[in-house]
Amino acid sequence: MSNLFWKVLVLSPTVLGITVIVSARTIAAEIDDFQTEVPKVNQQLSAQVEIEKVNSYSSEGNNQNSLSQVTSVSQFSDVQPTDWAFQALQSLVERYGCIAGYPNGTFRGNRALSRYEFAAGLNACLDRVNELIATATSDLTTKQDLATIGRLQEEFKAELATLRGRVDALETRTATLEANQFSTTTKLVGEAIFAVTDNFGKNDSNKAVFQDRVRLDLQTSFTGKDSLHTRIAAGNATPLSLANGTAEGTQTFNLFNGSGNAAYIDWLGYYFPVGNSQVYVAASGGIQSDYVPTLSPYFQDFDGGNGALSSFASESPIYRIGGGSGLGVNLTLGKGTLKPSLTLGYLASQANSPSAGSGLFDGNYAALAQLNLNLGDRISFAATYVHGYHNAGSDLFDGGSFNTPVVGTSQANFVSSNNPYASNSYGFEAAFKPSNKLSINGFLLYSDITGLGTNSTNNSGEVWSYGLGVALPDFGKKGNVLGIFAGAQPYLSSNSNDKPYHVESFYKYRLSDNISITPGIIWLTNPGQISNNNDAVIGTLRTTFTF
Repeated sequence: MSNLFWKVLVLSPTVLGITVIVSARTIAAEIDDFQTEVPKVNQQLSAQVEIEKVNSYSSEGNNQNSLSQVTSVSQFSDVQPTDWAFQALQSLVERYGCIAGYPNGTFRGNRALSRYEFAAGLNACLDRVNELIATATSDLTTKQDLATIGRLQEEFKAELATLRGRVDALETRTATLEANQFSTTTKLVGEAIFAVTDNFGKNDSNKAVFQDRVRLDLQTSFTGKDSLHTRIAAGNATPLSLANGTAEGTQTFNLFNGSGNAAYIDWLGYYFPVGNSQVYVAASGGIQSDYVPTLSPYFQDFDGGNGALSSFASESPIYRIGGGSGLGVNLTLGKGTLKPSLTLGYLASQANSPSAGSGLFDGNYAALAQLNLNLGDRISFAATYVHGYHNAGSDLFDGGSFNTPVVGTSQANFVSSNNPYASNSYGFEAAFKPSNKLSINGFLLYSDITGLGTNSTNNSGEVWSYGLGVALPDFGKKGNVLGIFAGAQPYLSSNSNDKPYHVESFYKYRLSDNISITPGIIWLTNPGQISNNNDAVIGTLRTTFTF
């Protein structure tokens, strides 16, 4: 069991110093010291918890269990009730509700409860008894319970003394943290990507490149439940050239507006709760997947360096329609079997410009609605609708603030369009996790494009895309991911004879909690929907540092 669990669970320096408790009077004598020490220790524990949160930020956190309260020792499935101590503590726990553990009822593994773990549970009950006495409810504490606690404390006094030493060590570490902390309300989360990429085969007009991208995200909370993200980015990564105007070879570390490693603020967004709903406000650099469940586990990493290599494999292209500034909200519709929820959002690409044909409502925008259904923790479905308006010369899948298409062929993005057009896009997404070692996800996209203005028929059409991904978490080592993805990049159906197929495989290998290496290969057929274009084979070795 991790040291953090002990630190957060039950430690209280005053109770650890008590000898044998034989009466309410003996306990009450310690109350003043207890009440003096608790605020200080709580503050130290809170600081240590924040350190642990920072260290685990870049992990596949979706499957981590948070601490939760239980009210019976028998809920700990790895504890065998074979001796008097278990029976005694079980009685105290069920009487006072004074022990904490994990929701699945285990202490991280199927093993017997150690004496130190048992001592921690005992210490929690001592704390609870102190609270009852301090709040003038000591009549609830019987002499028999006090005698039982005294006997248990005597039995485990060596373990309690060891825990006391751990508290002392924690005080030293938290003092160092307080002296060197960046901010009491803001934490810095960083990511640096080094990538070597080359194109192989006959379709090879590119040279081998060594590229980078860095993100520094300042995450500030004002209430403890909200989060303001101020992200600074810099890089020099540009996509390989495969066909005129195509974005089929775009990888996630290619996605940013800067160049030459010049730093700029690429995302400014704020999350906050309203009742059971979660609200998202993007002042700049917002994308649909910031607030929409994309149902693409292990492939999507918010275009970071720990998911799929390509932007196409990371999520359905429907989430690449629109972006910039706007609002999103997730509404909980009920707690039934399907756990339904509704996601609504509006993002405008030119919200900051007061020019004609721009602004929050007159420029490029995308309005999204998505119904989400979940069957337990294993199966999820989503149905998505996006309505967009696109000025002349705008790309359909541009991610809002990007200068070039993010996914799809030039034909599907209407790169050569000289007139504005409207898009109505429909998507279906699903994810299935039959076990902790296997995850399957897929999507289907259809976009109906209607030209506006003169010669509108020249920029009208239908766009299709689909894909299926299989991920093997913890493949070879805990934290590793083997991913395989195949599908058709967004293509214009009027030229569907030459579909641009995409096959990708990558293996994220974790060297440590903060460093991963991801080799992978991307195979693209008929780039640009041109049959005489040779297939492209892209090889990438990506190294990701998170801190």
